[in-house]
Amino acid sequence: MLIGCVKEIKRHEYRVGLTPACVRSYCAAGHKVMIEKSAGMGAGYEDSEYQAAGAEICGSAKEVWERSDMIVKVKEPQAVEYPLMKENLILYTYLHLAADEVQTKELVKRKVKGVAYETVELDNGLLPLLRPMSAIAGRMSIQEGAHFLERPHQGRGVLLGGVPGVEKGKVAILGAGVVGTEAAKMAVGLNADVTVLDINLSRLTYLDDVFSGRITTLYSSTANREKALQESDLIVGAVLVHGAKAPHLITKKDLKIMKKGAVIVDVAVDQGGCAETTRPTTHDDPVFVEDGVVHYCVANMPGGVSRTSTQALTSATLQFGMEIAQKGLEQAARDNSAIAKGINTYGGKLVYKAVADAFGMPFTSITEILFSAA
Repeated sequence: MLIGCVKEIKRHEYRVGLTPACVRSYCAAGHKVMIEKSAGMGAGYEDSEYQAAGAEICGSAKEVWERSDMIVKVKEPQAVEYPLMKENLILYTYLHLAADEVQTKELVKRKVKGVAYETVELDNGLLPLLRPMSAIAGRMSIQEGAHFLERPHQGRGVLLGGVPGVEKGKVAILGAGVVGTEAAKMAVGLNADVTVLDINLSRLTYLDDVFSGRITTLYSSTANREKALQESDLIVGAVLVHGAKAPHLITKKDLKIMKKGAVIVDVAVDQGGCAETTRPTTHDDPVFVEDGVVHYCVANMPGGVSRTSTQALTSATLQFGMEIAQKGLEQAARDNSAIAKGINTYGGKLVYKAVADAFGMPFTSITEILFSAA
């Protein structure tokens, strides 16, 4: 199989889909790899490193898209890339289709085999390709939230850890999954007053045990959320519904009960956001203020730490990418249900139910397609 990797063109996205180590693995297995010139520069990888690993360096993104059997990326294709997508191309990347109807229809129309990192799911329910970026985003959420709480950035002027004789900053984390757990670790490390809310009581019990009582855990009822919003200086939106649009747990009306200068970091922005007022922002213009509340809604937070993120992501994606390359997507999906669950679009059909439901589009079961074809 010919595997291609193009330079990410989403605004301020510095990660890359393949490292030189990945290239070496694909080439050792008998595959060919094409890398667009300078694709790895944002993550600190030189073209010469890719060449030494066995890749062909190509000066044109168009050529990489045209020649490749599988494109390995980080972020969803941008509008200017849509015309470059060909029928039966395997696109292996984060897609986040439930919040992007235009992209969904383009992938279906162009009969792209879209494999979304975020919906590759193991039998135990874990999302192995989302987990490393969720961990990074969770940790960054506190780092960025603390920064934008500073008064020069329109925040309340609160130091999360406080100092002796002064009240600590209060952090509320909506969601106790990977993002929420990592955010809690960072907030506790800064000595903040931390509350985690979720509807999964077993998860809250686990966190209460892990943090040995250093955090408050609350069931995410409307009353508890409102109380947390009223009292908190920093709110982290860490809610995930597998492959579906995030629920709006913070409404526009809720902003009026929050402290002026409080900060919302909405990590769920890729899936539409868990705040009604969320809209995607970028690293060069990361925040906006609505009703006196600072919103940080960067849609590719881990892109800001591109070297760490690229290494963490590719360490997770390589094994599934190798399986697809070795067997072909269809056989790999028949053999590995995690890969089958990652397929969102196939042969001009939408094959991931949560995405189809989000837009009222027809749904076709990928299992039926794969096993009827076999």
